[in-house]
Amino acid sequence: MDLFEQFITNKYVYIPFLLWLCIQIFKVIWELVETKKLNFKRIMGAGGMPSSHSAIVMALSVLIGKGEGFNSPIFALSLVFAFIVMYDAAGVRRAAGKQASLLNKLIETPGLSGVQVSEKLVEVLGHTPFQVFVGAILGIIVGLIF
Repeated sequence: MDLFEQFITNKYVYIPFLLWLCIQIFKVIWELVETKKLNFKRIMGAGGMPSSHSAIVMALSVLIGKGEGFNSPIFALSLVFAFIVMYDAAGVRRAAGKQASLLNKLIETPGLSGVQVSEKLVEVLGHTPFQVFVGAILGIIVGLIF
């Protein structure tokens, strides 16, 4: 089996990737229903319900736990990694999104800023704790199914 075939048949790679793709497509469809506008940028965009980051890392952790054992060092590593990713999604990246929103408002306020900006800062970067929780639950379910 060549390297590429090993890569694409590795469940630790393709299951999280397919989960990410499904969640991102769901976000595009959800935004289409809410706004009546098709926004393909949501495929690669961060933020929104549910957190694909959380789903991916939790699915990967569960898959590793099932495959290698829930008492294995690699499972412990993946779980700690998952918690760091989820903390970052709901903490640091969410705060950065709030700051971007405030900066965009300041720049748009007439007379307040003489700064010329060619594009707005991305505001949807992180997740609410609930979005992270839902993503984590989805990841656990997918990991248990496969």
